[in-house]
Amino acid sequence: MTPLGRHLRALRADRGLTLKEMAEGLGVSSAYLSALEHGKRGVPNWFFVQRIIAFLNLIWDDAEEIQRLVLVSDPKVAIETTGLSPEATELANRLARTIDRLSPEDCRALMEALEAQMKGG
Repeated sequence: MTPLGRHLRALRADRGLTLKEMAEGLGVSSAYLSALEHGKRGVPNWFFVQRIIAFLNLIWDDAEEIQRLVLVSDPKVAIETTGLSPEATELANRLARTIDRLSPEDCRALMEALEAQMKGG
């Protein structure tokens, strides 16, 4: 499941919507919406994201969160390391080979470390 899929499922549950009801409201099949929630489809395009926001009648904070989650929910990621250090290439390859063995807690810790590094800490 992707971050977007988890969030969509929670929003759907909060509103008491079934998968079928939300899919019909968005003009897609239940199979597509289920695959999107489970991370078995790529990220939706901008127009579909806007349909989700309108269908769920989201206020701007929630709409921005949906748009942010789209950016971090691609289930098939490619990392280009051409021109980067050998360490960067090794890190990308190690992560690709081992990510399936990391717990959610491990992933959160790595993300926090990356965030701290990006902030200069």
